[in-house]
Amino acid sequence: MNEPARQSRLESDAGERIGRLIAAQRSAIMAAPCPAADERIRKLKALKRQLARYQDLLADAMCRDFGYRSHTESKILDLLGTTLAANHAISHVRRWMRPSRRRNELLLSGNGLRVHYQPKGMVGIVVPWNFPVYLAFGPLIAALAAGNRAMLKMPPSTPATNAVLERLLGEVFAEDEVALVGEELTDPATFSAQPFDHIVFTGSSAVGRTVMRTAAENLIPVTLELGGKSPAVVTRNYPLADAARRVAHGKVANCGQVCVSPDYALVPREHLAGFVAAAKDAYVSMFGATLAGNDLTWVVDDRHAARLNGLLNEARAKGAKVTPCAHYLAERDGRRMPLHIVTDCTPDMRIMQEELFGPVLPVIPYDTLDDAIRHINGNDRPLALYCFSRDAAERDELRRRTHSGGVTFNDWCWHVVSHDAPFGGIGESGMGNYHGEEGFRELSHARTVFTRRRFFPTHWFQPPYGNFVQRLTLRLFLGKADPTLKTKDE
Repeated sequence: MNEPARQSRLESDAGERIGRLIAAQRSAIMAAPCPAADERIRKLKALKRQLARYQDLLADAMCRDFGYRSHTESKILDLLGTTLAANHAISHVRRWMRPSRRRNELLLSGNGLRVHYQPKGMVGIVVPWNFPVYLAFGPLIAALAAGNRAMLKMPPSTPATNAVLERLLGEVFAEDEVALVGEELTDPATFSAQPFDHIVFTGSSAVGRTVMRTAAENLIPVTLELGGKSPAVVTRNYPLADAARRVAHGKVANCGQVCVSPDYALVPREHLAGFVAAAKDAYVSMFGATLAGNDLTWVVDDRHAARLNGLLNEARAKGAKVTPCAHYLAERDGRRMPLHIVTDCTPDMRIMQEELFGPVLPVIPYDTLDDAIRHINGNDRPLALYCFSRDAAERDELRRRTHSGGVTFNDWCWHVVSHDAPFGGIGESGMGNYHGEEGFRELSHARTVFTRRRFFPTHWFQPPYGNFVQRLTLRLFLGKADPTLKTKDE
């Protein structure tokens, strides 16, 4: 059987399996539509326990899937954040579940009004390859806290991690609770076309559009976590070496393959050379001047490495200066790619138009903070915004005059792992929020419940119309009409 025919067969078999899983989860939802808090907490604790048990196997699997990834980096980036998210949900899910008492209109005073948070039902989670555990289990934790069943669509490029996760989940969850499909299903549209009650997608804007389009056929609400070109603004009052080290770390953590990685840096013009030198020094202090160390994660595959080298070659051809932070030859080193700092960039370069998603850092000079803000606002709204400033008024001005999914001041990414606050994009960087209570709300249906008290006279508002109570109510709440107004035909 040739490869296209084999893939078609795998897709068909995967589609049939998904159909069976959906039917099983739908039947389970009908039998138990709203799990109690104890049941939700039990599932979350089981997930957390499995994560601890399997941490070494998961780190080893992610290392194999990436070609190389430090076990410590995998545990910090993928497993620690997941554990923190589980801890937060376990501690707060009882409070989140409580009905919210609301205040009635004055007209309806005395009646009952509450909002109950009901599980949506079945959540489909499309997982990207760059953080295959954190971006699988983060949405899963929100789904379980909200009382849902879930199905994970794992990426084709992480087969080792997928296999470990399937084993991990299978030991504590029946497939009518949590199910996993992996590399046998390569097209996210096949997954998002299924009749879920909500879909959480993390990935590129291009694929996000496809997911949203196919989900719309079934009127499925979606949460899209995308990305974009997240800027890092370094101001004149902030220590240059400290800012350079933190931005450089954001560009080399997971080899820059992070949706909230600083995509480019905006630096005062007179500090440009100093920032480049400081960023290179920071890189060398973390990883060394050669590629002999064991802490540098690889670019995930040859296709992505070729894309990054293509971006650098095009920038060079158009006049940019590229400064590798370690000795690197694409033909020799391939996916083992150090940080590359790029200066003298122009708007027509692809490096300034596309999300980089790798260890490539354009550094753009600016003269005034207004110039930096204009540059940011001239592009699509990013998933994250970073500003290095000791001046509170300066930070506040940048926050007020720009849009982004989230903001971290004087560092990068830490707003993402603060699970008592929402995480989400805006515009091209996504829609919807999850993490913490917002994740619970996102994957719950807020169901308004009105209870009429026994003797409340709502019958006064029924026909025949024109009685005294109706006239008085309309006069009190609407006020007096303007008798001089006429229709256009009059």
